[in-house]
Amino acid sequence: MKRKHSLVLVGMLGVAMSLTACGDDSDSGSEGSEGSTGDSSAAAGKIGVILPDTESSVRWESADRPALEAAFKEAGVEYDIQNAEGDAERMTQIADTMIGNGVTVLAIVNLDSESGAAIQEKAESQGVATIDYDRLTLNGTAQYYVSFDNTLVGELQGQGLADCLGDKKANIVFLNGSPTDNNATLFADGAHSVLDPMTNFTVVGEQAVPEWDNEEAATIFQQLYTAADGKVDGVLAANDGLGGAAIGILEGNGQAGKVPVTGQDATVEGLQNILAGTQCMTVYKSATQEAGALADAAIALVNGEDAQTTGTTKDSESGREVPSILLEPLSITKDNVGDVITDGGQTVEDVCTGSYAALCTEAGIS
Repeated sequence: MKRKHSLVLVGMLGVAMSLTACGDDSDSGSEGSEGSTGDSSAAAGKIGVILPDTESSVRWESADRPALEAAFKEAGVEYDIQNAEGDAERMTQIADTMIGNGVTVLAIVNLDSESGAAIQEKAESQGVATIDYDRLTLNGTAQYYVSFDNTLVGELQGQGLADCLGDKKANIVFLNGSPTDNNATLFADGAHSVLDPMTNFTVVGEQAVPEWDNEEAATIFQQLYTAADGKVDGVLAANDGLGGAAIGILEGNGQAGKVPVTGQDATVEGLQNILAGTQCMTVYKSATQEAGALADAAIALVNGEDAQTTGTTKDSESGREVPSILLEPLSITKDNVGDVITDGGQTVEDVCTGSYAALCTEAGIS
């Protein structure tokens, strides 16, 4: 996929509003949250955000939701955040309800491009602006795309695995993300662009994992491992959940810690696996930074202004150049696990529990 963009690290853009919102939870858990400023001087509009699920990654509820809530409250804008729980029909219903309840800007993390594009088309027909959050909706109509540079994510994973394997000849298995997620395609493309030219590496298996399902990932990896007669020296796993699934199979075959595995999202499990030596790296994408960029773009639309972008991303199906805000991800290894904690991505209390406390101390994390 050809894309043009500037790899500008977008920080939290300050919003010129000093009033802080007082938010109320309209629902509990992953069902939804709604905040209201209760102040006439706040932005004259309402922002809806639909997160995709709670299964593909723990980040959506543990990181993105609180970061988005904090950003919207700080900006003094009314908002409604809900989770589709992996159900495209549910996402459509949530979108319809949000539009009916007066959102003026709707941001979605699509479950697939077809249903995402339909949501955006309906929103547009109702005068509601839309933003693609984290995943680009192919053939969509979003005004903006807010995400990380996902090809670079894959490049970091590919380089990370190469660094862990060294110059030796090695057999690699690719455990890719969901085929309906455009990001998964970009991750794989980026990783292949790094690893394919390295002639000492041979890809002995590659498969996408539907819906990023970790249990299915374990089954798929077991099949790939068996097909390769156990001769697997490295695993390019698209995120920490898939990486954890592969590590479980490797552990059952006495190979955990001997076969480098990649990941993404810098989850608690992923960081603990890195500290334990069963995962060689992950990719950290600051939820606070991404949520801040989404909040700034959404608030600009609410106020009838243009958002500050870093470039454009080409929709591979429609050919449209989508104005984009692309952030720069960070490669995390055992040497810099502490950077995630320092940035607020995870806490010492969550990562350094039980047997991991000593490993944290060894890594200089306290």
